Amino acid sequence: MTTEAPQQTTNGTTHADQLLEMYRRMRRIRRFEERASDLYKATEIPGFLHLSIGQEASAVGACWPLGPRDGITSTHRGHGHVLAKGLDSASMMAELMGKEAGTCHGRGGSMHIADPGLGIYGANGIVGAGLPIAAGVATAARLREAGDVVVAFFGDGAVAQGMFHEAVNLAAVWDLPVVFLCENNHYSEFSPAAEQHRATLSARAAGYGIGYAHVDGNDVLAVAGMMTDVVARLRAGGGPVLVEAETYRWHGHYEGDPERYRSTEEVAAAKERDPLLVARRYLAAAGVPAAEADAVDEEIDKEIESAVQWARSLPEPAPETLYDFVSAPRPALPEPAAPAAGGEIFRSMDAVRLALEHELAADPTVFVAGIDVGAGGNVFGLTRGLAQAFPGRVRDTPISESAILGTAVGAAMAGMKPVVEIMYMDFIGVALDMLLNQAAKLRFMTGGRASMPLVVRTQFGAGRSSGSQHSQSLEAMLAHIPGLTVVMPSNPADTYGLLRAAIQDPNPVVFIENRLQYGLKGPKPPVDHMIPLGKAKVVREGTDITLVSWSRMVQDALAAAELLATEGVSVEVVDLRTIAPLDRETVLASLAKTNRLVIAHEAVRDFGVGAELAALAVDEGFWHLDAPVTRVAAPAMPAPYAPSLERLWLPSRDTIADTLRRIAAV
Repeated sequence: MTTEAPQQTTNGTTHADQLLEMYRRMRRIRRFEERASDLYKATEIPGFLHLSIGQEASAVGACWPLGPRDGITSTHRGHGHVLAKGLDSASMMAELMGKEAGTCHGRGGSMHIADPGLGIYGANGIVGAGLPIAAGVATAARLREAGDVVVAFFGDGAVAQGMFHEAVNLAAVWDLPVVFLCENNHYSEFSPAAEQHRATLSARAAGYGIGYAHVDGNDVLAVAGMMTDVVARLRAGGGPVLVEAETYRWHGHYEGDPERYRSTEEVAAAKERDPLLVARRYLAAAGVPAAEADAVDEEIDKEIESAVQWARSLPEPAPETLYDFVSAPRPALPEPAAPAAGGEIFRSMDAVRLALEHELAADPTVFVAGIDVGAGGNVFGLTRGLAQAFPGRVRDTPISESAILGTAVGAAMAGMKPVVEIMYMDFIGVALDMLLNQAAKLRFMTGGRASMPLVVRTQFGAGRSSGSQHSQSLEAMLAHIPGLTVVMPSNPADTYGLLRAAIQDPNPVVFIENRLQYGLKGPKPPVDHMIPLGKAKVVREGTDITLVSWSRMVQDALAAAELLATEGVSVEVVDLRTIAPLDRETVLASLAKTNRLVIAHEAVRDFGVGAELAALAVDEGFWHLDAPVTRVAAPAMPAPYAPSLERLWLPSRDTIADTLRRIAAV
């Protein structure tokens, strides 16, 4: 181990002063973790607890050159990272205890601490999930051209995740200012790293065409020095770097881990390279008296104990706050007038492009990203010309759905309004974590600290022999995820007005278009046309039966209603427009008038939105319905390829009309 003599630095502090401050930060992490371990054993901290004792130098050294605007993403073992970035220990301790005054108001706990205001974009309970989010934060930094950088902490186990590959590759392609910092503690949960990987990180970095650096992760001075150089290169415009900091965790994967996978002798040998002892030797070599380091120990002990006592004294979240932070308040929008008949006509595909163009021009924080949305203009030509009109803000991505959605999450937290495209709705399953566990939950888990104004555009549509992997209508799955808004327009004007509202909304919105409607024509609304999210619309008045539908099936529902009108049956058609949140009031108001309910949707019948609407009718006490609630939907099986079978499988105007006749006759 080498040492350096004290030296004057540009801000007037000495090398010894810097060493003492590094030691203070490491000591804060160590004592916080030790007390957290004690409190967990005493059942004062609930849930899971993953401690980073032994890894303090990599956290402090990596964050040493970072400023307040620079970002980090972390892992389930993230206490040290967020403390090193500047989060206060008292609010963190309160968070671990589940208290209302905790960093995230007790909603996140040990694995989900975040404060974007300090550049802390979240610890994360999903292995590898912070990496694509970091790419999003770095994308925001690159678009703003402010010289900010991002450090994405991850463990060696995350290298086996597809999200690792997708995030690093995207960052390389886009030349993003992100440091992917692997704290290689040589264990992936219970498994030695040698059993998990064959390629080294240096070889992986070369494969991605990015820089690589290796450092002793227990030597805070080495980490800080190396990171200072790396961060300076990134601020000057350099692309991503993969850093491997070799370290060791002293405790098990989680508190309570029996640790049968390693020997006590191995742990004892690792403790000989205790990062705090290494730093103490540096301090002694720099002429810092041991008493000064001892005083730091005493200072930090008092700080952490004070944090514990304060956290203990606090109340838990009150029952009336149960629903707080799930979604951001939605701006009130009036229902616009329907576009006048006889005016200009446009198509649904025009509506998508015009809405994107309008929001890109109006708001510099909006950007569009996805597979072939730039030069190629999207597989259906919807975004053609936008990349040329808005250079750098309509971005082609690799075929990496997790990276695309993760970029949206990170960029949204960093203050942008990303609109990302998943080419086919079926492909959302490839990257569901970024919707299920990130976009939908981060606002809640951070107690409202994380903003999430993002839109995921995608499309679906059976009827053209696209097969089982390109035809699925999965809105029920998405609507079942609390925190997501799910929108499905049925006509060109609504497509324009709902997409503009979605882009301006402060919540994550999945905007689902039906590709069979891209050529559908209708009256073009005024340029300021916007439709409130979460509001259904009665698109045809009636008195005998309420028929609820959405997306392309609304057109079949209207056609069936017109047919029934010639037979003396008056059908009221309700277009949900937004699936989640569900506009219960409009549906129930119509049902109170007709006393009969039919639901028609393209998605398979079982466990669908139709079932939710049927339950709604029962829950609200409509026991006096004049007929059973009935669903018209595809049977619960994959979409067939053969046209003859697909026609049999899909609902249609005729199957809806037959059902309406049956219900009218009851």
